[in-house]
Amino acid sequence: MSDLYIAAGGGGDPLGTLVAARALTADRAEHTEPGDPFDTFDPYDPARAPLIATYAWERPEVDPTAGGPLGERDFYGLVHEGEGVRGGGFAAFTPATLARPPAGSTLPALARDLPARLLLLDPARGLSALSRQIGSMARAAGGRIRIVDIGGDILTHGDEPGLCSPFGDALTLAACHLTGIPTTVHVAGPGLDGEIDEQPLLERLAGHRPLVPDRDAATAAARALAWHPSEASALWAAAIHGARGSVRTARTVIHLTDASPGLYSLPLPEAIAHNPVARALVAEHPATLDAAADISQRLTGIPGLESERTGTPQQASPAGGIAFLDAETAVKALREAADGADHITLRHAARSLGLAWTDIPALRAVLTTDTPVLRLTP
Repeated sequence: MSDLYIAAGGGGDPLGTLVAARALTADRAEHTEPGDPFDTFDPYDPARAPLIATYAWERPEVDPTAGGPLGERDFYGLVHEGEGVRGGGFAAFTPATLARPPAGSTLPALARDLPARLLLLDPARGLSALSRQIGSMARAAGGRIRIVDIGGDILTHGDEPGLCSPFGDALTLAACHLTGIPTTVHVAGPGLDGEIDEQPLLERLAGHRPLVPDRDAATAAARALAWHPSEASALWAAAIHGARGSVRTARTVIHLTDASPGLYSLPLPEAIAHNPVARALVAEHPATLDAAADISQRLTGIPGLESERTGTPQQASPAGGIAFLDAETAVKALREAADGADHITLRHAARSLGLAWTDIPALRAVLTTDTPVLRLTP
């Protein structure tokens, strides 16, 4: 018996969701009474890899077709469980899965590099169908549902000035509510996605004591973090490993504080009570994905099925590309790009040097670093 973990917003959330799953499982094992079947549970046993469901919803540099989440029809080589998505079952990724061109996705590679089983959330047929998928997944897992949101925009009130992508999280909340299956919402790294500031989130999470994952939990995602352009999950991992101070991301500057490593848990109804889009989706029960996205836009002014607004221009490529980039030149350029911040994300570092996100491993090699974010100050 296990739980179903849902990476609330897609993108890089499966990485942070794995860290959360490891931390929550280890905490449960630590506090289990002798004789309970969970007393001998080993959260690091490869045979106990968690089930993580996620949208295939990537940034434009990964998926040039980005305009909403990819569905089952956008992939070759998915493994189908039950009757497949259309029959009320669900689909899983393997390392051999491929996105159908011109679409792109990091999920097949994550299926290779994350010690977890990745399942596809396909909302193409609307809220009710998504809810049935999630119900099938939870029954296959045999436990409750645990929604994990990295950064905390799942608790949006819809009017925060930095809000970029409220729809996916709200859709997840509403779909899980409709399953009727006991569900807990976990907020990891308050404020680390740059959409809602840390302090308002901590006020919304008042009364909930955070769990702080250990470094072993964060290290579980290290192989994928070595190449993935995730920023929020990378920032959370960095905070767990002890990083503090300002971080320049592709869109803004984030501050890692002593509150940043925290993982907060709250009941699903409490999360829905914060989120006006989720409440409206539950009340109005839209029949299609487009209708659900329209509700989100009506309430927040943000198009539900468009890519996040980044506003960060691509820089000119260095002469000769990554092969001719030396560490001293790169660090000097990155300090300028960081504009006084203590750290810079690998995604923004690559972009600032005119490199693609796929150049992140080569950039790490040039800089001889394996940390989740690059430290630029002594």
